Amino acid sequence: MNLDQAAAARVMQQFSEAESEEIAAEIVALKRVDRQQAEAALVEFHELAVRQQARVSGGRSAAIGLLEASFGTERAAGVMSRVASSLAGRAFEFLDTADPAQVALLLDGELSQTMATVLAHLRADQASRVLAALKPEIRTDVAHCIATMGSVSPEVARTVADTLRSRAGSVVKTKDQQDAIGGVQPLVDIINRSSVANERALLDELDQRDPDLAAEVRSRMLTFADIVKLEPRDVQQVLRGIDVSMLAIAMKGSPEATRDVIRANLSERNLEVLDEESSVLGSIRLSRVEEARAEIVRAIRDLEAEGTITVHRSDEDEYVE
Repeated sequence: MNLDQAAAARVMQQFSEAESEEIAAEIVALKRVDRQQAEAALVEFHELAVRQQARVSGGRSAAIGLLEASFGTERAAGVMSRVASSLAGRAFEFLDTADPAQVALLLDGELSQTMATVLAHLRADQASRVLAALKPEIRTDVAHCIATMGSVSPEVARTVADTLRSRAGSVVKTKDQQDAIGGVQPLVDIINRSSVANERALLDELDQRDPDLAAEVRSRMLTFADIVKLEPRDVQQVLRGIDVSMLAIAMKGSPEATRDVIRANLSERNLEVLDEESSVLGSIRLSRVEEARAEIVRAIRDLEAEGTITVHRSDEDEYVE
């Protein structure tokens, strides 16, 4: 921000696109930095050049200009879009570590659309817990709103966040907000982290309210059978973190293709243990099987979110017996 745009662009080009996104996000958030702060930062990092002006301008325009000069208009637009998405959730960060029951209580009495806006901004795992803590009679309405909502204006997002912060008694610095997008995928991410019972109840209720939406949600959801869509090395990565006894339960009654993929990617020792566990299982309640499979699905989803593995969801990747 202390350099002219051309010089700053040359510096920006040395960073990766992901790093540039983080820098642009900070520029947008900073808006203006007084000279004393700028000089202190420059001294700290041993920079040599300091612009001789009282204040340094940041903000969205500065970030866009710098990115366009660095990467061109098209790539800059893509980076700023991701920056906007990143900034959108920041106003609600104070709820990410709050007790889900308290968040549900905080939202009690709000419109379903307002609750959906809040949940769409939270981390998917936290949103899942909050959704489960909501009253059953409003849970489906909120889920439906998450899947069907469009863009939320920065003003609305800011107002909702500020109101909740005030009511929660939290002291959180206000940050600029960008568009927050709902849609089917945020709901899918939330349901994928829910318990089997909550997942089944929510989908059954969605079936009654909006069968087409329920079908689309199911089509996007990760399932235990999706393990066959993973590359062998990714299957091995998933299985490393799974207890063999749980794996034996999850495989009970599973398709042959699923069993073959799992067995082909186990070590000889673990394969022996799996066979031993399977031989003594006998009949098992379906709920135990579903919960074991859900644990494995959560492991797959977490590894996918980390970028450790890749899940292919297109129809052409499906296996047919």
